[in-house]
Formats: sequence, structure tokens, C-alpha cells
Amino acid sequence: VKKNYSKTKLITITSGKGGVGKSTFTANMAFLLSKRGFSVAVLDADIGLANMQVLFDLKPQNTLFEYIDGTKTLDEVITKTIYPNVNLIAGRSGYQYSVNKNSFVFSRIVKDIISLNKFDILLVDTGAGLNEYVKEFLSISDNILAITTTDPSALTDVYSLMKMLSMDKNKLMLSFNHTRNYQIGETIANSLINLGKKNRLNNDFMVEYIGNVSTSANISTTGRLRKLFANEFSSDETTKQLQVIIDQLLKNIH
Repeated sequence: VKKNYSKTKLITITSGKGGVGKSTFTANMAFLLSKRGFSVAVLDADIGLANMQVLFDLKPQNTLFEYIDGTKTLDEVITKTIYPNVNLIAGRSGYQYSVNKNSFVFSRIVKDIISLNKFDILLVDTGAGLNEYVKEFLSISDNILAITTTDPSALTDVYSLMKMLSMDKNKLMLSFNHTRNYQIGETIANSLINLGKKNRLNNDFMVEYIGNVSTSANISTTGRLRKLFANEFSSDETTKQLQVIIDQLLKNIH
């Protein structure tokens, strides 16, 4: 993606394993970034699942598929949320999209949003796993943040992601959800890095640990109520931890 003509920074958020809280993380990050004065767009790139509209408590008229199909313009598929400066390009649940693998239709919508030069930050929330859709969204992004838990199968998935990205990317940012303190995340991040060195992943590939979010009852409660915990509980420990992650994220993106 040529960056020179647009102010929009692209950040792709991925997880490997499903159920680690990636979409909740993304929605709350979007909100906190907007509170810092950034204009943010969130693309729900979890093809066929579409959690974002639930988190933002929206019923979008149009989704990214209407844009891809050419029945709506890009502006028509960008939905304002109730949070100032946070916009959503929604997905559609249960949608079966058959696409020729080489056509890169999904990456086109990312490039087109960047070309609008309208947002400071575009957060792309990918689906779980490393399917073709996820790979397509990762391939066009230099700023990739993986959200994981300390669960062994989640870590196995993150290592697979590291292996794949190390072939043609320079860096992966890593952040832990449901992880009690910063040090635990740091320790596990370091052991993943050492495993990578031992297995001779590309030497130039960096894994940058950028923080953790603890488990909190407030997060699951607000999610069920279709509210954002970072808004409802702005002084909660989890919100503060997310702010630290955002500080680090902003230092790392280009």
C-alpha cells in the first residue's frame, strides 16, 4: 500500500485462535484512540461473523459486501457509531462469499478506504485462524497486532502466525488478553521469540510485546449490554492497561 498519498495508518488485528477477545479489544481500542483525537474507522473483516455491529450496538444499512458488489459507494457503507470519530465498515453474519482466491477483492476495500484520506487510523479486525481471507488482509499490512491468551493452543496459533509473517514482514506486535500482569505476557513473548530463533525464523523479523489486559467481569458484562468497557469504566485497571497498549502501538506504527 503506497502510504505517501494518505494520512491513514493501517493496523491489522489478528489472533490465530478464535475466542481470545480480539473484536472486543479492537472496538475498545477504536474508542480510546478517538478519545485521543484520532479519527478512526474499523473494518469488520471477520468474513461471515460480523461481531463489530453488536459491540457498537448498530444495525448497519450496508456492509462491505455491498461495496464489493458495486451496489453501494464507499461512503454509503461507512456507518457512524454513537461514539464521535469512530466509524464502522460492517460485515455480514452468515455470509458465504465465494471469491476467486487471486482477485484480492477484500484488500481492495482496505486500499480504497486508505485512499479516501479521511481517517487517521484504520483498524482491520480479521477473523480467527489463518484462512485465505485472513492471509489476504495480513499481506497488505505492515502494522500487525496479534492478540492472544496464555492458553497453549492460542500460543501454538500465534507461533504459526509468526512463522508465516516472518517470511515477508519485519515485525509483529503482540499483546495478551486475560493475562494477569504485564510480566507474564513479557515472559511468554520472550519464550516465543527464543523459539523463533531456535527454529531459525528470519533474523530480521521482530516480535514486539506491547502489553496485557487482565480478565475483568466488567468486560464481559459491558459486551453483553452492547457497550464498550473503556467508555463505561474509564478508570478501571483493564482500561488503563489498554491505554498502555495504545501508547506502545502508536510508537510502533508507521
